[in-house]
Amino acid sequence: MDRFQYSREFDDLYAYDGKDLGAACTPLGTDFRLWAPFADRVELCLYGEEAGQAQPLRVLDMEKGRRSVWSRRLEGDYHGYYYDYRIWTNGESLRTADPYAVGCGSNGYPSMVVDLRRTDPEGFDADRAPARPRENIIYELHIKDFSHDPDSGVPQAYRGKYKAFTVETGGLNGNDSHPTGMAYLKELGVTHVHLLPFFDYGWLDEEGGGEQFNWGYDPVNYNVPEGSYATDVSDGIVRIRECKEMIQALHRAGIRVIMDVVYNHTQDADSWLERTAPGYYCRRLEDGSLSNGSACGSDMAIGRKMVDNYIMDSVLYWAREYHLDGFRFDLMGLMTVELVNRIRRELDREFGLGEKLLYGEPWAAADSPMEKDTRAALKKNIQYLDEGVAMFCDDTRDAIKGHVFYEEEPGFVNGGKGLEEKVLQAVTAWRGETGQGRFRPRSCSQIINYVSSHDNFTLWDKLVMSLHGREADFASPYDDVLSANKLAALIYFTCQGNLFLQAGEEFGRTKLGEGNSYRSDPGLNMLRWRQTLEQQELVDYYRGLIRLRKRLPGLCDKSGGAVARLLEKQVIRPGVVAFCMDNRPEEALAGAAEETFGSSDCGDKLFVVYNASCSEAQIGLPPGIWAVLADGQRTDYDREARTAWRGTYSVPACSGVILGYWRED
Repeated sequence: MDRFQYSREFDDLYAYDGKDLGAACTPLGTDFRLWAPFADRVELCLYGEEAGQAQPLRVLDMEKGRRSVWSRRLEGDYHGYYYDYRIWTNGESLRTADPYAVGCGSNGYPSMVVDLRRTDPEGFDADRAPARPRENIIYELHIKDFSHDPDSGVPQAYRGKYKAFTVETGGLNGNDSHPTGMAYLKELGVTHVHLLPFFDYGWLDEEGGGEQFNWGYDPVNYNVPEGSYATDVSDGIVRIRECKEMIQALHRAGIRVIMDVVYNHTQDADSWLERTAPGYYCRRLEDGSLSNGSACGSDMAIGRKMVDNYIMDSVLYWAREYHLDGFRFDLMGLMTVELVNRIRRELDREFGLGEKLLYGEPWAAADSPMEKDTRAALKKNIQYLDEGVAMFCDDTRDAIKGHVFYEEEPGFVNGGKGLEEKVLQAVTAWRGETGQGRFRPRSCSQIINYVSSHDNFTLWDKLVMSLHGREADFASPYDDVLSANKLAALIYFTCQGNLFLQAGEEFGRTKLGEGNSYRSDPGLNMLRWRQTLEQQELVDYYRGLIRLRKRLPGLCDKSGGAVARLLEKQVIRPGVVAFCMDNRPEEALAGAAEETFGSSDCGDKLFVVYNASCSEAQIGLPPGIWAVLADGQRTDYDREARTAWRGTYSVPACSGVILGYWRED
């Protein structure tokens, strides 16, 4: 590793642009191809159809071809066989799995030969994503969290597994009026489920007990589903088939599926990639030490041709083979603008403009050197990214609820001061006149609005600690916490951009103040389904916001001109702000709007008030008659339940209101 010094000339001489690396298997034969530019000799070691065999059945020399690609073809049917490689350099050898493998044994080794068509569940060839929604409402979920709780109603054998998504549950205590599992997701109304990493990752023992837990940000085999979520880890085919069944079941439920991907680092520097090309795939500092911008000590050298090709090929593989509908990039700030835009272009070219959703974290854990002539996909560089690439907006998150790391530091909804202008900037996705600084999105399509994710404190825990202290009882039904939670939701649900929520946020999910539960007990991380009953009021509030948001074109508009819909904004007093927004459908913007609710059924203008203060606020309404669409008690009032208002409206403390323009007075 220390002897290799990367240069662009190396890529010019040795980088391979072919799309056939790995083991391509059909019933007639399998073609093995491996890029190993420093090898003097490569041997293919073939094992039987049972993983864990110490000695290979056959050891076969591979032939070196163009641009250091080693290949070997085996005639016959090798589906289900396991394999690895022995790479010889300067008289020494090492063993490695195939970094392009699409199957593997338990705990990621050895690689597996797979005829992918024989892994498809029944009807998978006809599987299609649901129609693209008018609005993106993304629900972040960990596969194990979803069904680990016995109250999930999922059979014990399927709890914490891919198969949990394929069964119908009978509801909490068998009561269909309190659904759990897939029925709950459908009723909630989210459009996308964002699944934490489910490619093969390290740290835990796939053959170990069900009480192990990991978020999954320790990648080992990038193109193989994680085995701990399969019902049988001893057979590498099972994880592939059951993963596809999960995606198929979500599609049937009308929900698109986003994969959380971790291309910024490997589990450790001794990865399959580095074993095949030592020194090439990991990013290093000038002194030769490993870059640690990921806080994992093994940053990927994104910007080098074969690294970029590997990531591009992997994304396309998951989109094609598993029918995934989008990707979320972990620590996207360690990736390059050039690669992220390339991924956007290739997905658009193959699947249609914007068909696959792309977004990521616009930051890194620390500085990391980039290759020359590249630009980091950081928040400050958002204007260089394609409009079809979105970023998590920490500005919106922190303005609403307070500092993400310091539990005592409040935001707008929990006592923070001087945040009124920031909250109003969030309404138009930081595109207004005060957003002219170094962070300026090209359009609101580039913004992911959220207040909680798997990282850091849950929203409920943050509010409890900031309002009552760390020693408070997180399970207590605090009225002020409930009100602040509702107001936080109402705020980010009325901001332009894409919407994202952590699973369980809508029922006061708590991790008892733990802000980094990546390896905590699954009992701490799991969704506690009984809370959907205990916090029914909050669940109903979120469900109503989701229904309402889909019917508000002024907020759903993702165009670069959406900022012009803001007609007026005002800071009424400390803790109280309001704005008025054009809510006409896009097709009606060029023509005359109807005087009544018309096609959106919510009025051609919206008037929204956030009152985070401790006292009631009397608000002067714009001219005309207005109808309440949502307030601090209820969301998505149906037409018959709407009350007409003119002149002034009283907004209770720590609550908000959304009004739709009804008609002229």
